[in-house]
Amino acid sequence: MAANIHDQSFSIVFGLLGNILSFFVYLAPLPTFYRIFKKKSTEGFQSIPYSVALFSAMLLLYYAFLKQHDAVMLITINSIGSCIESIYLIFYQIYATKTARIYTTKLVIFFNIVALGLIILVTLVFFKGHLRVSIVGWICAIFSVCVFAAPLSIIRLVIKTKSVEYMPFPLSFFLTLCAITWFLYGFSLRDFYIATPNILGFSFGITQMILYLVYRGETKALVLPDSNNKVQLEQFPNANNVQQSTVNQNQEGAMNYGVAGMISNSQVVPSELNV
Repeated sequence: MAANIHDQSFSIVFGLLGNILSFFVYLAPLPTFYRIFKKKSTEGFQSIPYSVALFSAMLLLYYAFLKQHDAVMLITINSIGSCIESIYLIFYQIYATKTARIYTTKLVIFFNIVALGLIILVTLVFFKGHLRVSIVGWICAIFSVCVFAAPLSIIRLVIKTKSVEYMPFPLSFFLTLCAITWFLYGFSLRDFYIATPNILGFSFGITQMILYLVYRGETKALVLPDSNNKVQLEQFPNANNVQQSTVNQNQEGAMNYGVAGMISNSQVVPSELNV
């Protein structure tokens, strides 16, 4: 009994800390949307990070409601996350081109209506009780493991360019801290659907910080596609074009593909960079 009370006390502390850190992670894309507001255009920015983040938050909300016990922290942060990501998507739609609006609408329909709807329908109809919770937990864990593979792209880009221009250290640091916090939260509750994926989260985060320390003094490099669709490096001491801003947008926006169990250091490198 005393051990259970001790674990619950730790879970409350880690859960509160995780909520605070995750909230600030959700706010990371604000500079991007301020730029969109000033430019009255989404330019080359993508809506994929926010669509997937909304799906992730809603999926975790479903898991939390099924779990019922010790789920307040998950419900709180993912409710907030769902609202914030919805606002981002609405704001994006206001300033997006017609093509981008159609694409974003398709993304939202696919992730948050079709995919999430199927998961809810199948698990409610074919599974019951603890088995239902386990199935949804495994789905959350598998999805988050796939998401956690995303930092491999930015890690590869940093090694290739020998530049940390697209990998701000403070953001990587706080995301790593966030992953550690949610790992400890899940571990204290013996909720390994939450704890296990975050091992990858802080592992990739620590790797990014090590790379930052190794390459922080190097000249900034911009990755451009050449005529043969191969990576071409050019040195720009003050590079500030659309491609660079697109990378930075994904650096900010795709970080939180999911929070509280799926918190990720995901940085998506735009396809147009041909990396």
